[in-house]
Amino acid sequence: MVGRAAASCRAAWSDLSDQELLAQCALDTYRASGPGGQKRNKTSSAVRLRHLPSGLIVIAEESRSQHENRARALRRLRQALYLKVRDEIPAERLQQNALVMHPVYCGVRSQAGRPHLGRKDARFWPVVGLVLDVLQAVNARVSDAAAALGLSTGNLIDFLSSDPKVWQQANVLRGRFGQKPLRD
Repeated sequence: MVGRAAASCRAAWSDLSDQELLAQCALDTYRASGPGGQKRNKTSSAVRLRHLPSGLIVIAEESRSQHENRARALRRLRQALYLKVRDEIPAERLQQNALVMHPVYCGVRSQAGRPHLGRKDARFWPVVGLVLDVLQAVNARVSDAAAALGLSTGNLIDFLSSDPKVWQQANVLRGRFGQKPLRD
């Protein structure tokens, strides 16, 4: 359902508590290969979450603790929702600077007008979701998306390049609309 998600599904899913989001998932545990020795090979500590409404699948197998891996998988699922599930943006919201007052976006710009967020900021992934929604709404044209967000094209490119997964998803969107990939 990633491509055909309803307009407010991502917000409804991403606003859920960890327990509520986990209740929407099929949880599989398994034994992961790799370093860790005897202990790792005897415990089913790796976690695979399948979010049934969206079809997204994430895994976490770094830790020998199933609880730590479950928490990592939930974080990754929230990130995947922002990266992969697109919400429709009405055309009137795409007018120049109309999105500046969007609740997700209004407090994240610096005095210079750039998005002022690090990847560890709790607002980062919701802003990524909005930026990718705008990029999709304008057929992946970066200059049009930047204008709708009240940014320069260079500032938008800098934001997209702040995380490799965001950059990759932006290029997936560009490919979907017949645009050339953005260069590193």
